[in-house]
Parts: sequence; C-alpha cells; structure tokens
Amino acid sequence: MSANQGQSKLDKVLAEAREYKAKRETGYREQALKLYPWVCGRCTREFNNANLRELTVHHRDHNHDNNPSDGSNWELLCLYCHDNEHSKFEELIQYGATKEAKVEAATYNPFADLKGMMKK
Repeated sequence: MSANQGQSKLDKVLAEAREYKAKRETGYREQALKLYPWVCGRCTREFNNANLRELTVHHRDHNHDNNPSDGSNWELLCLYCHDNEHSKFEELIQYGATKEAKVEAATYNPFADLKGMMKK
C-alpha cells in the first residue's frame, strides 16, 4: 500500500467519523435546545441567538450515545463550565474518587469567660 492510499483511507475514516459526530450532535443538541431554557446549568449565564454557539450539551453520564428523548441525560452548559465538568471527570478517572475530610465546627470561644477575666 502506498503512502497516498494510506492517507486517503485515513482521510475517509476521519471524514466518516466527523460526519457521524456532526449528525449525532445535531440531533440531541437541537432537542436539548428545545427542551431547556438557554441558560448555563452551572454559572447561569443566559444565551440568545447571537451567542448560542457557546452553549453546549453536556451528557451527565459522559456517554454521548445515551440520548433519551426526554433529555434526562443532558444539561446545557457554557463552553467554560463544560470544560470544567470534563476536567473534573478526567481527574476522577485518573486519581479516583476523593472525599473531602469533614471538618468539625470550631468549639473554642475566646470570650466564654470574659466576665471572669474582667474581674481580675
């Protein structure tokens, strides 16, 4: 197989993958935009026709093939919040689940015996 044949085969596979992705995104994106208000689910930034391209559909379970028609696996997020959400997921995959240590409320009261201190 020559380099040109390999390149054209690669180009064909990439084109098919891009076409499949675009087709899949068009379907659920259009549905999500009809179901939900055009507001980011995290930062509550509002969108209109002029900046709607910055509003993305996030799959809550991170499975892009799980697209129920009721939209239960989707949420609309702005580009920044969407990137942040995927970063958190990648960290979870890489480092595992982390639980924050529960911090007990402070019980020390420096003014508890203020009246007694004032008498001294």
